[in-house]
Amino acid sequence: MRIIMLTRHEQAAQVLPSASFLDSEVLCLSPVPSSYAAVEDADVVLVDATGDLTRARALCQLLSGPMDCPPILLVLQDGGAAVVQADWGASDFVLTGAAPAELSARLRLLRTREPAPRAEEGGDRIEVGDLVIDVNAYTARLRGQIIDLTYKEFELLKYLAANQGRVLTRETLLDEVWGEDYIGGSRTVDVHVRRLRAKLGTEHDHLIGTVRNVGYRLDALVE
Repeated sequence: MRIIMLTRHEQAAQVLPSASFLDSEVLCLSPVPSSYAAVEDADVVLVDATGDLTRARALCQLLSGPMDCPPILLVLQDGGAAVVQADWGASDFVLTGAAPAELSARLRLLRTREPAPRAEEGGDRIEVGDLVIDVNAYTARLRGQIIDLTYKEFELLKYLAANQGRVLTRETLLDEVWGEDYIGGSRTVDVHVRRLRAKLGTEHDHLIGTVRNVGYRLDALVE
């Protein structure tokens, strides 16, 4: 696996100690325009976000925009995950204190994950595996069968599907689905996710994954 880390440090282990236990070498490049061409040849790109989060966000958005960039794994300090949102463009994140096994697992998942389908602006369908969401008709079908959803359940599922593969914090989901003026707590998100999983059924409830202490991520169905 070819792994590149965009960082101002010379060695990946200075940012992410568990990187020293990887089977693959991590090539460290300075986060400057002259390094961006090399990024396209990597299997996974690590972005050092342990310092300036604003700069890291801008870098992720640049790489995940028109460039043909591989999956981006953000490296964050404890507490940093709370500010990461879908519009950053990162595929996943890992904390600096992550164990070697966790880091390896996240890298393998990113390498094998299919590119996340995005809802086209103005499009009326979002498809994630066997899940098909008709935005205009306000219907969601799983293997052709309509799922009976409330308005908020549909809006939540639609937003998760439109951002397939991305970790979404509870705060982001509250703002995007319930609105910034909503005065309820994040517990509302947990309750609605639990209801969605129940309606997806035991065979497909894994579609919405929990990212501990952060939020949720919707991934394609495993055949």
